[in-house]
Amino acid sequence: MTSELVQQLTKTRMFSNRLGVIVGAGRSGLAAARLLRALGASVRVVDEKTDLGNSILEGLGPDARLMTGPLDKEKFEDADIIVVSPGVPVRKIREVVPDFPERKIISELELSSWFADEPIIAITGTNGKTTTTSLISHVLEYAGKKVFTGGNIGTPLSEYILSRESCEALILEVSSFQLQNCRLFKPDAAILLNISANHLDYHLDMAEYLEAKLNIFSRQTAEDLAIVPADMRDELGGRNFTRAHIKWFDGKGIEEQPNLPGPHNRCNMEAALMAVEKLGLTRKQFLEGVKTFKGKPHRIEHIGTVDGVRFIDDSKATNLDAVSAALDSCDAPVRLLLGGHFKGGDVTELLPSMRGKVTEVGLFGAGREHFEAPLKEEFKTSWSSTLEEAVRKLFSASNAGDTILLSPATASFDAYKGYAARGDDFKRIMEELS
Repeated sequence: MTSELVQQLTKTRMFSNRLGVIVGAGRSGLAAARLLRALGASVRVVDEKTDLGNSILEGLGPDARLMTGPLDKEKFEDADIIVVSPGVPVRKIREVVPDFPERKIISELELSSWFADEPIIAITGTNGKTTTTSLISHVLEYAGKKVFTGGNIGTPLSEYILSRESCEALILEVSSFQLQNCRLFKPDAAILLNISANHLDYHLDMAEYLEAKLNIFSRQTAEDLAIVPADMRDELGGRNFTRAHIKWFDGKGIEEQPNLPGPHNRCNMEAALMAVEKLGLTRKQFLEGVKTFKGKPHRIEHIGTVDGVRFIDDSKATNLDAVSAALDSCDAPVRLLLGGHFKGGDVTELLPSMRGKVTEVGLFGAGREHFEAPLKEEFKTSWSSTLEEAVRKLFSASNAGDTILLSPATASFDAYKGYAARGDDFKRIMEELS
C-alpha cells in the first residue's frame, strides 16, 4: 500500500541531488514541495506574490529558497523538475524557459500519483465535479470502505502520500489546470461529466481546454473505465482519446432523488454509479448511500424563505452552463442574480433556459458589460454595484411563490475571496431581510 511505498522511496531518496522548482506557494504547491523534500530533493518555491515570507519554507530543509515577483529565467536556473500549481498557466513558464523539457514540467497531481497504488476514481468536467466526487466518497464510505477524498478539493494528494496512511480507494476531483500538466496519471475509473465554455481567461481556447480535460483518459488501458457523457458521442466517438473501456451516460438510467434535484444531477448520479460499480459496489448499495447524501453548500442550496419568497444559493455556478442547470431545477417565477469576474462564453446561450422562467435579472458587481446588452431586450434587467443592493432590489419587487436565485455565472474575485464567501454573504442578506 502507499505507506510502504513511500517508506521505501524516502529511504532511497530518489530525488537526491536534484532541484525541484515549485511554481505557486498555495496549499498544493507547498504539499508538492514537502513531498519532493521527503524524496531527497532541494526545493525552490517561486510565486509572483511579493508579500510572502520565508516562514512558508518551514520543514523544507536548510537549502530551501523562496523567490517572489514576476517569473524570470533566474527563478528556474538549475531546475531538474518544475511543479506547476493550479492557476499558473504553463505557457507562462514556457515563455521564460522555452528549452526546458516539457516532460519535466508537471502538476502536483502528477507528482503525487506516482506514489499511489490504490485504485483511483478521478472526476473532471466543467460542472458538477465536487458534488459527484463527494457523492462517490459518501456512497463508498456508507458501504464500509475507507477512502481518501481530495485533489482539486480539500486535501492535495501529496498530503495523503506523506501521511503514510492507507485507504481502499482514492477519490480525486481533478481540474483542467492539473490535467494539462499530467504525463503518467492513470485512474482506474475516470469521469468526464461535461464540457462547456469556462476558464477561457486561463486556456488559450476551447480546443486547449477540451484537450486538457481529455488528458484524464490518455494513459488508461483496456482494464480501466472511461465514463463519458452521451451528448459528446458525436464529438468524441471518432476520436482516439483512450484505450479504456468506454461507458456513456445520459442520466436516463437512474431515477431523480429529492436531495439531488434536476437533470444534471441525474447525470452526475449515473456517472457515479458506473464508477463505484468498477470497485465492486452494487446498484442497490449505491442507491442506499445516495439517500443519505447531503448536497454540498452553495450548489443549488435552498437556504430559506422570507415572506413566501424562496432563496437559493448557487454561488458555485461560475459559468453559463451551471446557471442553465440551476434554472432547470427551479420552478417559475425566478429572479436571477448574475455578476462577477466573467470567465468566457456566449451569454445568449442562457436565453433558452431563462425564457418562460426568469421574470427579472439583477446584475451586480463586475461583468455588467457581458450580461446587460444580451439580456435587457427580453428581461427586466437592473445593475447594482453590490450583491446586497441587487438582492434587496429584487426582493422588494418579489411576490410570495417567487424564487431569488444566486447563480452568478462568474468567479467571485471582483468582490469576495471565493464563491463560498459570496454565498455566505447572500445568506446573511436573506437573514437580515427576515
